[in-house]
Amino acid sequence: MKQILQSKIYGAENGGTPLVVMHGLFGMADNWGSFGRSFGEKRQIHLLDLRNHGRSFHSNGMSIEDMVEDLSVYIASIDSKKVLLLGHSLGGKVAMQFAIDHPEQVEKLIIADIAPKAYPPHHEDIFNALCAIDMNHMDNRKDVQTKLETYLDDPGVIQFLLKNVYIKEDRKLGWRFNLDILQQKYADFITISVKAGIYAGPTLFLAGEKSRYILPEDKVKIKEQFPDVSFKTVPNAGHWVQAENPQAFDKFVADFLEQ
Repeated sequence: MKQILQSKIYGAENGGTPLVVMHGLFGMADNWGSFGRSFGEKRQIHLLDLRNHGRSFHSNGMSIEDMVEDLSVYIASIDSKKVLLLGHSLGGKVAMQFAIDHPEQVEKLIIADIAPKAYPPHHEDIFNALCAIDMNHMDNRKDVQTKLETYLDDPGVIQFLLKNVYIKEDRKLGWRFNLDILQQKYADFITISVKAGIYAGPTLFLAGEKSRYILPEDKVKIKEQFPDVSFKTVPNAGHWVQAENPQAFDKFVADFLEQ
């Protein structure tokens, strides 16, 4: 029996094709709650926790192929022939690969601030900070925050990570994500590109104005694999486009879905 990803579902089933949303590295469905509530007024929204994130199962596997299979199992579990697919960062890479592998199941594709290319390792500072924290000696979130602040200088990143702190059954603090596996398997999902193939359906790529994840030269490769693509830049936003400028992000997504 294959395990099914945990999700938060907003909206009614009778709103047309459901929209499935996947977060990025260290994220979880909770990060997309405002989006889910807003878009759930018109259609059913499924906010997923990727494996080794949020409340989903932990596993030793963390490849893009593993996560594509997880998505396939989830879509089968909701008995939907087609979905609208939105993925941010790592979730975007999974969404791209799923659309290429299963184009008949994807009505439209939305990719937030990620390209189909391989990226060099660039989360070392975060991993070093997380690994330096002994949760057995942390009494509360403020203790964790203080420790993170000795290693990281971006308040936004620190608050983003703190959302993963929770109280375990033994009353000690823990991380929602599976830190050991994410660090061990990092190369399996960051430093590889989306495999060759084409998704010919309508596709929207959203880039943060202040982000460097999608470069001008990446658009050639994107157009090769996603020929029916449009590009939009979210103003005054970095990599976390949906959180840093939700009004512009939501408008771009809504306009694309209504086309």
